[in-house]
Amino acid sequence: MSCIPVTSKNIIDTLNTLTQQWHIDDGLFFNEVDNTFINQAVITHRFNFQLWHEEDIARMRNIADSKIAEVKRAIDGFNQSRNDSIQEWDSKMVYLLDKSGIKPTLDVPMNSETPGSIADRISIMSLKIFHMAEQLNRTDVDEQHIKSCQTKLHTLQQQQQDLGECLDQLQIEFFNGTKRLKVYFQHKMYNDPTLNPALYGNLSK
Repeated sequence: MSCIPVTSKNIIDTLNTLTQQWHIDDGLFFNEVDNTFINQAVITHRFNFQLWHEEDIARMRNIADSKIAEVKRAIDGFNQSRNDSIQEWDSKMVYLLDKSGIKPTLDVPMNSETPGSIADRISIMSLKIFHMAEQLNRTDVDEQHIKSCQTKLHTLQQQQQDLGECLDQLQIEFFNGTKRLKVYFQHKMYNDPTLNPALYGNLSK
């Protein structure tokens, strides 16, 4: 894996460790490492971490509507930042490929999923793994619940490893010139006051 800029193992290990740490103290600072892609994955992971817990608040039934509105706006903001971070991950990869002199022609196939989006899915999987593992320590559920969650946890861990293998393989193909990378700009409209009529329109009419 030395031919690729970042291994999925490093990303998975970093994000799984941070997930544990942030649930103890979500104010813990991450010391950047000497790998721009791990640092970018951590930025994406931070937004996913915040999204996860804001969405949990939104699902509560015993909170005021005003709080729900506040949480919904926070979710929109974190989600926008998360998407921007994914695009930044891919932009950095495009830059590195270009800097390395790897410029595939247009007939080289692209992948439908970018490396940034795979790193995002690995991040979300870290959160799922952590919260599924929490279920194994519950004392208010029966043994069947514990067994079911143990099976699900194993599946989630395997899925995270599978995503990692896909990320490694995709990077190899990029740097071999057998796959072409193009940044997938999502151009989200919901937070843009120039594109969303709910923001620029006169809602009183």
